Amino acid sequence: MKSKYRNPSHDARTALPSEVISRRTFIKRNAGLIMWSAALCYGVKLPRPAGAAEIPDIGVATGERKAATRAAVDLLGGMSRFVQPGQKVVIKPNMSFAGGPEDATDTHPDVVRELVFLCKQAGAKRIRVLDHTLRREERCIEGIKKACEVYGDDIVQAVSRNRFFKPTAIADGRQMKETDVIWEVLEADVLIAAPVAKSHSSAGVSLSMKGMMGLIWNRGIMHSRYDLHESIVDLATLLKPDLVVVDGSRVLSTNGPAGPGRVLKPDTIIASDDMVAADAQAVAMFEWYGRKLRPHNVKHIRIAHERGLGRMDIEKLHVKKIQVG
Repeated sequence: MKSKYRNPSHDARTALPSEVISRRTFIKRNAGLIMWSAALCYGVKLPRPAGAAEIPDIGVATGERKAATRAAVDLLGGMSRFVQPGQKVVIKPNMSFAGGPEDATDTHPDVVRELVFLCKQAGAKRIRVLDHTLRREERCIEGIKKACEVYGDDIVQAVSRNRFFKPTAIADGRQMKETDVIWEVLEADVLIAAPVAKSHSSAGVSLSMKGMMGLIWNRGIMHSRYDLHESIVDLATLLKPDLVVVDGSRVLSTNGPAGPGRVLKPDTIIASDDMVAADAQAVAMFEWYGRKLRPHNVKHIRIAHERGLGRMDIEKLHVKKIQVG
């Protein structure tokens, strides 16, 4: 079941359960009815989705970054499976550090640009590439902003002022019960996580679940007041991406999240509609701290699996791998 967001016009602490729902959730629940009604009324020819049996749980593409990004998404049925014409999309990459792509602390601009292009191609009405940068905002986003400027000057934004956040209840939170979320995320129809694969001194790894911390105002409280891993999972019950695309073109395997550290270059992109499975696949595929890890070695991945937010037992999932270029 997808996440429920509060209606921004209601107070998070007093809203009734029936009111705690976002525009994105409403459209997702009724997407089939809406699309087929449009088809009947206006003669729209809907694209035929790939058969369910043909779509893997995880798509893995290795090769040139942009081609691999497109190929990984195509393995899941293409971007039109996730983004419908007229929808509002938020893409959440890592762009909190001012280093270059070679540092592997941020998502590579080529990966983000390709995702923006695919969303445009699918007919998205509005696309925002957002992250809550903590310092040197323009320097942090300049690489991705330059890569995406052909699609609009306002697509890539550093969000660092609290007026752009809305108080939001976390209905299924066990430790963290509420937080302030960027309001454009609450209004979006589609959320795409695009993390770079990197190590993290506190969380073990920083992938799609850990990356959702970049969409809230006070991430420090998750380190100081709560168990970090438990609160990452609490946040994942609220902010659950429709699509995850992990940038494994470079992997910061040590000394993350800020580096500098050992940078591997597996030239790999991982895509899934299950954030737990995507993170688990990245953990299993890449080397961390000079050794191999299993998904259950990362506490928040294990907790998320146990709480039913996704699956870490990737050996039981359908994983399709291709080489491009």
